Amino acid sequence: MTQQDSHAGTALVVVAHHRTDSLTAHTARRAAARLEAAGYRVALLDLHAEGFDPRMNVADQPDWGNREKRYSEETHAHMRRILDADAIVAVFPVYWQSVPALLKGWIDRVWNYGFAYGRSRPRLAGKRILWLGLAGAPSDDPVVEGMQRVLETGLSEGIAFYCGFSHSTVGLLTDAEERPQRVDPEGNLLIGEAVAGAERAAQYAEFDRRAEEFVEKFLAEEPAAL
Repeated sequence: MTQQDSHAGTALVVVAHHRTDSLTAHTARRAAARLEAAGYRVALLDLHAEGFDPRMNVADQPDWGNREKRYSEETHAHMRRILDADAIVAVFPVYWQSVPALLKGWIDRVWNYGFAYGRSRPRLAGKRILWLGLAGAPSDDPVVEGMQRVLETGLSEGIAFYCGFSHSTVGLLTDAEERPQRVDPEGNLLIGEAVAGAERAAQYAEFDRRAEEFVEKFLAEEPAAL
């Protein structure tokens, strides 16, 4: 029996980017491949490609007096995909030290009252999530420390643990831009030269290595089967 055959786990890889040729989409595909190699059955959810509308609507507006409210069919279909997964890996570009509207709207509409929270026994209890955020800031930029803290507070504490997840990790992938950029103490944006050739290949090989390291660590932290 192969490792894949012997593993009953399912992972949902969620990519939140409007381009399939983006570094974000590339990172999501590599994460999915690594999960499959570890024996997971992987489902890929490309929010933009599937036409998910992140805007809240009347059908999906929470009713605080009715946790059994029937939300839209689209939302319930996404809820089933979450319930079917043991682990979730969300891959996204970091916008303004947060997730893009596409991912935030998915959480707003789908991780809804009565489903993801609002019950004494959370339906998502025991699930695990890895948030892989791609940031353009260089790794040695002082802003990175605060960015990591903000993302961990909002995603792990404010969302995952509030919804009953047993484990939540934020993997911040810096140096995602070809041209390094930072803001100096006077508030001026400084943009470096674009890398090319062998230097570019080396930069993105290192980027892939760090992304895989986050996935490997996430897998290693998986609780042992009883």
